[in-house]
Amino acid sequence: MIKSDDTGKLILRLALGIIILLHGLSKLSSGVGGIAGMLSSHGLPGFIAYGVYVGEILGPLLLILGIYTRLGAFFVFANMIVALLLAHASQFGSLNPQTGGWALELQGMFLFTALALMFTGAGRFSLGGTGGRWN
Repeated sequence: MIKSDDTGKLILRLALGIIILLHGLSKLSSGVGGIAGMLSSHGLPGFIAYGVYVGEILGPLLLILGIYTRLGAFFVFANMIVALLLAHASQFGSLNPQTGGWALELQGMFLFTALALMFTGAGRFSLGGTGGRWN
């Protein structure tokens, strides 16, 4: 078996970056009104909803390119924390009735992949290289 930590980091960066970016691109056309409503219902200002563009467009682009990877992963991680608290809090202890898995397994995978990339950084196959605090 060939071992390449850098290839593994590239795969994680691309998988998370592309999947989350698609969510962000969707929000570019639909807007963030629904998110603003959820924030308002929790007593928070609606303008915070625009932060979703940081977590679902800027963060994923940084991951895909491998520049400021740790920062991009933090943006995705923070975005997922907010999404879990706002939209999925009632599902934390729930299982999916069809599969038996955790009801939030996809969101959990996004959250923990971002967390892992915050620790590992971009790897060699990136535009930012392997040096530096944020790569």
